[in-house]
Amino acid sequence: MRRRGRAVIEWAWGAARRTRERTAEFVSHPVAAIRRNVEQLPFDYPPSVIIAVDLAVLAVAIAASVQRHNYFPTALPILAVILTYAFGPLYAFLGVLPRPLMLGVFAMAAEALFLAQPVTGDFAPFILVATAGEIAAIAPKRVSIPVTSAMMLELVVFDSIGHLSEGMLVYSVGVAFGWMAGLMLQYQRRFLYQERDYQEIRAAQAADEERRRIAREVHDVIAHSLSITLLHLTGARHALETDRAVDEAVEALTDAERLGRQAMADIRRTVGMLDARPGTRAPEPSVHDLPDLIDDFVRAGLRVRYTGTDDLTAVSPAVGLALYRIGQESLANVVKHAPGASAEVRLSVDPAAALLTVDSTLPEGRSEHRGSGMGMSGMRQRAELLGGRMTVGPYADGWSVRVCIPLAPGRAPSALSIAAQPDPIVEEST
Repeated sequence: MRRRGRAVIEWAWGAARRTRERTAEFVSHPVAAIRRNVEQLPFDYPPSVIIAVDLAVLAVAIAASVQRHNYFPTALPILAVILTYAFGPLYAFLGVLPRPLMLGVFAMAAEALFLAQPVTGDFAPFILVATAGEIAAIAPKRVSIPVTSAMMLELVVFDSIGHLSEGMLVYSVGVAFGWMAGLMLQYQRRFLYQERDYQEIRAAQAADEERRRIAREVHDVIAHSLSITLLHLTGARHALETDRAVDEAVEALTDAERLGRQAMADIRRTVGMLDARPGTRAPEPSVHDLPDLIDDFVRAGLRVRYTGTDDLTAVSPAVGLALYRIGQESLANVVKHAPGASAEVRLSVDPAAALLTVDSTLPEGRSEHRGSGMGMSGMRQRAELLGGRMTVGPYADGWSVRVCIPLAPGRAPSALSIAAQPDPIVEEST
């Protein structure tokens, strides 16, 4: 018993201390105190909406009290006004949360006090209308429906004893509509939260796709640059081992250094896409840069021949970037998996589709190699994202990579069927 008494005393002492603190804050900064108290409510509605509804209910209660001036000096209307807005001071100074069921009980008690003194054109039933909407907006239907039904029953009871002068049916319908308005607000809040969750999921998916895209870009840049750099280094080593002119070795090392620096710049630019502004990005390579790409491989010692269409105006930047990267990865794979091989790159563009073919020979003693790393999957994904198709596999005595990307969706099937047809054997070029 002593422990219980001590606990009660400690609770009462703490409540009194909190009340003093809240009262002092309200006296010194009333507006800030009201806003802070409203923001701490667990109802997830903007403070302005909650304050506006409470002020509207208070205004209705005061109007209903003024209507009963003929009953003064009786204190029933004043007590009804206090009950209507009792939860404001209770929460502000005592920290008592306005529970939905208690809101309904207080509103019905205030309504009973008002209807005990009937007047013509009574404003008092609108207290029930607003309270039914408040409860429906913050409580589940298993709570709001019984409370709303009890409010309507209260109007029926007072009408049956003659204390509701007129409009019982209208007031009852108003209470029902107030409940419906509150329920719609609750559904709107729920759907808003769902939409926020969906936006977070879509943002995470977009971030994952951007990371995968940047990973493919970095892979393509590194594979291309390292392949050509290794070719230059191999040429320099051969030049030094065979006592050929040192100038050739120096030239090969200079090209390797240039490509290494270019690769580092490309990697920095690609990784910089993570936080760079759109206006500061350097232009991406396109299909117009394919000849320069071929020249880099030729200077590095790879025997490759290029045949392309002159008119490339129908190729969009996205398709051009995909064709460039696929050609870059295909030639890098030739250097990596078939040293000493030769290759031929062919690009044909018509109004329907763009077709890129990279054929390479297989040196003697080399087995067919089917790529299965990021390079192959990245090339295939680039083509499929643009509605195209890529085929990779052996042909005659060599290896072929073919990709067809539609430029006009309505005419794409014919181009894709052309891409599926086998090409004749390509003669090795020097």
